[in-house]
Amino acid sequence: MAIVFYSVLISLKHNVIWLRSSKSPLTLYELLFFSKYLSCMDFSSHLMILTIGKRIFSQKSLKRLYTTSTTINMSTGEKIGVPLKKVTEVLENFAPKQLSESWDNTGLLLEPYTARNISKILLTNDLTEDVALEAQDHGCEMIISYHPPIFSPLKSVVQRAWKERIVSLLLEKQISLYSPHTSWDSVRGGVNDWLASAFPVKESAPLVPGTDPQFGPGRLLQLASSISLSDAVTKVKQLTGLSHVRFALGKGKNMSSEVLTVALCAGSGSSVLKGVAADLYLTGEMLHHDVLDAAQKGISVILTNHSDSERGFLKGFSSKLQNLLNNEVQVFVSKVDKDPLVTL
Repeated sequence: MAIVFYSVLISLKHNVIWLRSSKSPLTLYELLFFSKYLSCMDFSSHLMILTIGKRIFSQKSLKRLYTTSTTINMSTGEKIGVPLKKVTEVLENFAPKQLSESWDNTGLLLEPYTARNISKILLTNDLTEDVALEAQDHGCEMIISYHPPIFSPLKSVVQRAWKERIVSLLLEKQISLYSPHTSWDSVRGGVNDWLASAFPVKESAPLVPGTDPQFGPGRLLQLASSISLSDAVTKVKQLTGLSHVRFALGKGKNMSSEVLTVALCAGSGSSVLKGVAADLYLTGEMLHHDVLDAAQKGISVILTNHSDSERGFLKGFSSKLQNLLNNEVQVFVSKVDKDPLVTL
């Protein structure tokens, strides 16, 4: 009888076992039965790696293998994590889909054919191939990408384009994909309110109120006390972690001029900010002529780059989501996700 080559990864630290084989999951009974074929043991990094047969795996390849595994609590025999449906319900309770713009593509975008519990989630602002591989290496069963990587309809899923390769990889590895995008822009406690937290805010209202005036894109801020333009730039840098921002000085103003009102919009703010009366505009990017128009009207402008006005929200939200899921799921923030533009 031919021996099926299994790879088994046991975490001693968390009392959890991940099982993976080339054909079918390895049961605990089978693990004991095949243990005499053990050929390699590695106790590094608090992990015991068992390789059965002649197939030898590197640490990196084992991490990739176990992303398609079943996660079991050895003391109870139950799966770790929560159903995908519960995660999507929690996400939509925080930011209902109806808050999304009509043109947007939000919600659950990819759902693997085989149902898996969600025990690890990766948050990212933009989903690239590197981020998808990062999620695989972490053993994540789900990615939440602020920007929807599937926006225009796909006519095929082949290897010629990077977005199609991501879809192919996620489906192969059974990783779900969710995108909230403009629902997070509109909701209270979302991306725009995170951006507003750079300032001492007295009052805040959406720039474009929806059916409920408390929700909508952008924010118009009345500050609790005036700050200088110089201080405003410093506060934005501190919040976003940026060493540089782009800045347009309003006509008749200087860096000591006071700011009492701020209009802001995470991402691309040209359409939302246009015509709004304020001392300062803050957004990720604006069209040249819209910046020029604002500056000529005496409104100063801070630009951070598109995704740099959004990405920082994820750090705080990771803890919030973990709490909303009763700490049954680990939530990570991507370390490779970054804005494609840099200042040289």
